[in-house]
Amino acid sequence: MTSGVNPSQAPGDGTRAVRAGLPDPVAYEPSLPGPVFAAHFHLPGEAVGPYTYGRDTNPTWTHLERALAELESPDVPAEAVVFASGMAAISAVLLSHARVGDAVVLPDDGYQALPLVREQLAAYGVEVRVAPTAGDAQLGVLDGAALLWIETPSNPGLDVCDIRRLARAAHDTGALVAVDNTLATPLGQRPLELGADFAVASGTKGLTGHGDLLLGYVVCRDPELAARVRRWRKVVGAIPGPMEAWLAHRSLATLQLRADRQSANALAVAEALARRPEVSGVRHPGLPSDPAHRQASAQMRRFGCVVSFDLPDRAHAEWFLAALRLVDDATSFGGVRSTAERRGRWGGDKVAEGFIRFSAGAEDTADLVADVLRALDEAAGA
Repeated sequence: MTSGVNPSQAPGDGTRAVRAGLPDPVAYEPSLPGPVFAAHFHLPGEAVGPYTYGRDTNPTWTHLERALAELESPDVPAEAVVFASGMAAISAVLLSHARVGDAVVLPDDGYQALPLVREQLAAYGVEVRVAPTAGDAQLGVLDGAALLWIETPSNPGLDVCDIRRLARAAHDTGALVAVDNTLATPLGQRPLELGADFAVASGTKGLTGHGDLLLGYVVCRDPELAARVRRWRKVVGAIPGPMEAWLAHRSLATLQLRADRQSANALAVAEALARRPEVSGVRHPGLPSDPAHRQASAQMRRFGCVVSFDLPDRAHAEWFLAALRLVDDATSFGGVRSTAERRGRWGGDKVAEGFIRFSAGAEDTADLVADVLRALDEAAGA
C-alpha cells in the first residue's frame, strides 16, 4: 500500500505547516519536544557544542527557527532568527545594518511604531527617507540608500507595492531589501522568492493566530546577514522565552487552515461592507475592485485577514464597535477570533476618525457577516 503522496511533488502549504521544523522521530518521544527551560547547559571542556548559554541558543528556538526558514524559503536554504517581539526583529535588521551616514528608506504609511525606529535611526546619524507604499513611490527616494524597508500590504491602509521591482532597483544601487511580511504571513507571500534579502515579521499575529504570545523573526538566505542579526540579538538580549517559542511552533500546524478561513471571511466581510451606503473606502487586496488587487494577485497567494474601511465619524465608528457581538474591540490582528478597532484612538496613523481596521477570524462566514451587518444597522439608527 502506498501513501498516495508523490515524492517528486513539492508538498502543499498545509503539509509544510504541519511538518515544519519537526525533529527526526525518536521512539517513545513526542513529535514536537516540549520547551527547554535552561539558562545554562552542561559544558565540560571546550565550549564547542550547539547549546552553551540561554541568551545565545536554545533547542526550542532551533526547532522553531528551522520551521520558519522552511516556510519562508522552502526551496532555497535559509536561516531564521527568532526574537521576543516583532519590533525586536524590525529593530534588529535596521539597527544592525545601518551605519552613521547611511540612508535608509522607510514607508510613511507603515506600522505605527516605525516612527519610533525612525527617530532612533536619526539619533544615530542615519538619514531616513520616507515615501508611500502605493505606486512603488519608494523608488523615488532610493538613490544612494543602504537599506530599503518595504511593508506590503501596508498596515493599516492595505496598499501594495511591487516587491520584485523595488528589490531589483535597490540591488542595482547596492541597497539591501527587507520586507515586513506580518500581514501576509509566509503562506500569503514569500518576500525572499521575490528578491528581498530579509523577510521580517511579528509572529504575534497571523503566524501564531491565538493572541497568546509575543514573538518576532527574521529570515534570510545569506548566512552573513543572518549572523549580523543574530549577533544583534545577543548584544541586546531580545530573546523569546522557550514557552513562547514552543507555543508558536505548535500553532504553525494550523496556519494553513486558519489562513484560508480568515482570508475567505475577510473577503466576504469586505464585499458586504462595499454594499453599504454609510461605509466608504473599503480596502482588501482580494477585492477585484481594490486598487491593490492587480499587484497583490501577482505576488500574493492569499490576501490576508485584514479589511479597512471608513464610517462617517468617530461616534458612528464607536457605536458600530459596541454593537458587534462576535468581534472583539481589540488591537492587533490575525487571531482566530475576529477583532476590530478604531485606529484613530492611538494617534500616529494617517487615518480619519471613523477609520476601522477589521481582522477576520475563523468564525463561520455567514455568522460573521451577519454580525457585521446587524452592527451597522444598529449604528446607523443610533
